[in-house]
Amino acid sequence: MSFPITPDRDQALPKCPSGIQGLDEITDGGLPLGRTSLVCGGPGCGKTVFALEFLARGALEHGDPGLFVSFEERPGDLVQNTASLGFRLPELMERRLLTIDHIRVERSEIEETGDYDLEGLFIRLGHAIDQIGARRVALDTIETLFGGLSNTAILRAELRRLFLWLKDRGVTSIVTGEKGDAGLTRQGLEEYVSDCVILLDHRVQGHISTRRLRVVKYRGSFHGTNEYPFLMDRRGITVLPITSVGLDYAASTDRVSTGVARLDEMLEAKGFFRGSTVLVSGTAGAGKTSLAASFADASCRAGERVLYVAFEESPSQIFRNMRSIGMDLERHHERGLLHMLTARPTLHGLESHLAVAHRQVREVRPAAVVVDPLTSLLAAGSAADVESLVLRLIDFHKSLGITTLFTALSPHGGAPETSVLGVSSLIDTWILLKDIELSGERNRTLHILKSRGMAHSNQVKEFLITEAGLRLLDPYLGPEGTLLTGSARLVMEARERSEEQRAAGEHQKERRRRERRIGLLRARLGALQAELRSGSEELDELDRMETNRLRRATEDRAAMAKSRHETGGKDEHGTER
Repeated sequence: MSFPITPDRDQALPKCPSGIQGLDEITDGGLPLGRTSLVCGGPGCGKTVFALEFLARGALEHGDPGLFVSFEERPGDLVQNTASLGFRLPELMERRLLTIDHIRVERSEIEETGDYDLEGLFIRLGHAIDQIGARRVALDTIETLFGGLSNTAILRAELRRLFLWLKDRGVTSIVTGEKGDAGLTRQGLEEYVSDCVILLDHRVQGHISTRRLRVVKYRGSFHGTNEYPFLMDRRGITVLPITSVGLDYAASTDRVSTGVARLDEMLEAKGFFRGSTVLVSGTAGAGKTSLAASFADASCRAGERVLYVAFEESPSQIFRNMRSIGMDLERHHERGLLHMLTARPTLHGLESHLAVAHRQVREVRPAAVVVDPLTSLLAAGSAADVESLVLRLIDFHKSLGITTLFTALSPHGGAPETSVLGVSSLIDTWILLKDIELSGERNRTLHILKSRGMAHSNQVKEFLITEAGLRLLDPYLGPEGTLLTGSARLVMEARERSEEQRAAGEHQKERRRRERRIGLLRARLGALQAELRSGSEELDELDRMETNRLRRATEDRAAMAKSRHETGGKDEHGTER
């Protein structure tokens, strides 16, 4: 959560980093440095763990020695009880970074006579602080120390005196207190004299437990005022600042493959936007998990890490099932690219699921996250609560540029275009898988309902799950424009192939008939052409004969004329006349 910066930062309240993941974000830097903070709550809410982690993180991350004073549990018990949370207290104690002091106080032995004096406690605390140079102190729990007092005035004075003494020593302190019936604590006074009050709560709703944290007050500092879920496991405490993510994340123009080539083609032949949110919804058996696994497989093959969150199947079952359709997810898992997070929805409350998801994302740093199926979380909370969780998860992933794919189960009989959780407005790309019942069988179809920021196909395509992976078929319409799938499509395709074969046979028959006719015509044409050539030759010969005749006649006339000329001047006896 971001807070406004004061005009003069040098005058701001100094902070002591708690080291508890998420808490410093809520408190704008940590607990008040050199002051006392009250951590209160009911039994089992995590007060002691909170105080010990504050000391352990300070020692490990900042080199701050810490003093833990217990009024109830012995040092050996504390070491054993916190070992499962990942705290190696004996190592810190050997390095003189931590001291655990147990002060035995029996209420039955306390008799309220005269003034109540804490001088003995101050001496003991001062000695323990000086021994290791402690800069952090935790007192657990305050009720044991003041449980025998009934005089409110004395109690308040001594509490204030204790807190002032700790402040004068310059240590940053945590005091734990049990939740009271009317106030935050049993005495109802600690919260008034503390500079910072943190309330821990462990509630059970619908047989599901959830731990929450709230900063009730923080003198001199801005802080988050909402209730924040927190997780307490082998890594300690993780607080989830649910309001810390805004709408200032960047929108990438890079694309990532869906894992199905024909589906990529439906999305401008490029796939999803990196950092976008994808919803794959459909009825049971429609292929949601197969499509989600294809996306995870494609991301891993591209060398990117993927976090796969499954609420219904174990990793082994998912690996086995996906092998049957040509995907070896187990190989990606062994290479460290695919990280599996599997749990029943009712294992935690919704907030704890969210906290676990946040922690896994921070540890794995994936490029993509798959949540399969999202609707299973309805077993752990109401639809409104799940929608709130999805909103926070989406904002968190978008702020990190993570591509997120959710699957969601659509109820039979309802409108498939209606999201069960009402999260459609939060989704960038929505892919709808449907079962179509036709000719006594059910077949799958795929349709892109929306995809923000890109052109996308509006076609409804048949969706096949085969041994070689997922396939999308082009739309096939029947005579009346009805989309045909499955065997109805095969029957119609066979009928059309038969019709095409018949038409092809008729075409070949007519072609052969016409080829024969053309052959006859060509033969007749050849004969006519031969006759034409013969006639032309005869005509040419006739012309040559006539030319020769005319030439000979001309020659004959010329010869005759010459002959007449030579005999025309003499008589019959040759005598010239």
